[in-house]
Amino acid sequence: MELDFSIEMIGDSCFSFVFGDRIDAELNRGVLAVYRQIKENRSWGELPVLDLVPTYRSLAFHLEPGAFSGASAEAILTSAVQEALQNQTEGENPFNDVVIPVDYSGPDLERVASLHSMTTDEVIAIHTEPAYQVAMIGFRPHFPYLIGLDPRLETARLDTPRTAIPAGSVAIGGAQTGVYPEPSPGGWNIIGSTDPALLKQVRPGDRILFRSESDV
Repeated sequence: MELDFSIEMIGDSCFSFVFGDRIDAELNRGVLAVYRQIKENRSWGELPVLDLVPTYRSLAFHLEPGAFSGASAEAILTSAVQEALQNQTEGENPFNDVVIPVDYSGPDLERVASLHSMTTDEVIAIHTEPAYQVAMIGFRPHFPYLIGLDPRLETARLDTPRTAIPAGSVAIGGAQTGVYPEPSPGGWNIIGSTDPALLKQVRPGDRILFRSESDV
């Protein structure tokens, strides 16, 4: 897909290249292709880039504060992004599939099933069907933001969030699903649990395949 971009400054040392205004799997794949090429080739040259962070629709370059000229840095990074866009290969998928075994016995599983007039087995079957695209990592270390939840499972967040959710909880919140990497408060609907250590291998661009433990 062809991508245009605009550039936003975040503070005085971060350039954010914005490629769209929506959450969309194809748009995110384009962002991740640019991210991969630039990260692997280090095409920012000698610029003091501290971190390169993809999101659903943008790519942020965090530079060492005060160690560069803003105008020259923007020109170098723009050139790197343009080159990466030109070098994209249609259908290329260099990322990994990560299988996450899930014990589907979460405290909200039956309620989620009831809300959607389903059995718990139907919820599990629908939840394990997609290959979820890891759009970005954020919120907490190793927390994957995923694209791909079946609309039939979209479930509103809890009216009153829990003060503590166990690490490894597999949950649904609105149109998203994910895994809590560590204990934290949260308002998502917990439908299962897994080993949170598995998230440490997940990178932006990977695909997560949820599988019922009984099928693994």
